[in-house]
Amino acid sequence: MRTNREIIAAHYDAAAHGDLAGMTADFAPEIRWIEAEGFPTAGRYTGADEIGASVFAAIATDWDGFGMHADELLESGDTVVALGRYRGIHRRTGRALDARAVHVWRLADGAITGFEQIADTRLVADAAEAVGA
Repeated sequence: MRTNREIIAAHYDAAAHGDLAGMTADFAPEIRWIEAEGFPTAGRYTGADEIGASVFAAIATDWDGFGMHADELLESGDTVVALGRYRGIHRRTGRALDARAVHVWRLADGAITGFEQIADTRLVADAAEAVGA
């Protein structure tokens, strides 16, 4: 059986390869997902379908090469914390993003039950805004 850290590492690996099915493979049916206030996809979402449509699809539409580059995964019981950076190019503005981010993952019985994003949303907004806007 995989550790919780390995489950989250597999999510990031799938994301790096554009594998949506792999990204959501370990999601519990009622996973609760929180995007930070001030982030373009800010809000609370439940279930893989809603997360896919409201978060993953929106990011894929607006960003080229967007991803969380997790430098460190810290596991404590049913919680995994990812420390890393968001990187990508905003499609409309062409501006690069490189912002510190933290993800807090909750798991139970080998399934991902919760996610919370903590990020420097100002840097995300700066990349999404046209220069001089």
